[in-house]
Amino acid sequence: MKIFAKSFLFLLFGALTASLARADDAYADTIRVFKGAGESSKFFGRSYGYAVFPTIGKGGIVVGGAHGKGKVYARGAYLGDATMTQLSVGLQLGGQAFSQIVFFEDKRALDEFTGTGFEFSAQASAVAITAGASASAGTAGASAGASGGQHDASTISTNFYKGMAIFTVAKGGLMYEASVGGQKFTFTPARR
Repeated sequence: MKIFAKSFLFLLFGALTASLARADDAYADTIRVFKGAGESSKFFGRSYGYAVFPTIGKGGIVVGGAHGKGKVYARGAYLGDATMTQLSVGLQLGGQAFSQIVFFEDKRALDEFTGTGFEFSAQASAVAITAGASASAGTAGASAGASGGQHDASTISTNFYKGMAIFTVAKGGLMYEASVGGQKFTFTPARR
């Protein structure tokens, strides 16, 4: 049974990330979605920078995980690449894909994120088909966002907390989850 569960999880991640991955224009498309999504649009003008993840694939059967690749920008300039990995344990079943953006209020918050192994220590989320809501809390910061789907995205009011604000937009999938896990980010600077 354990082998079946691990195989299913591996295939689910592969299918989600392979079917939803697109060319570099995925970054521009995702940024456009967040710029047009209510409250998150205001953060582009007041942020020092941001990290954008066009597609994060998430799945689980009791034990779950998520993974996505993104790009980090400061003052409009590309700084480098980031990856997000999440492991979670708890009541969960299914898979989903979503976009995520992390805004940095100032250089200190950006430096903290691009430092070695930045991690949000706890995350809770609930997603049904393409409607989603999420909240993050941890030692590094907390914030929340919600959306009705990729093309009709809206976000709830939020502010920077400890220099960061996070928004997500559901892209698809169905996942029942009541779990706790942390998102861990790694940053690789652009080659100059």
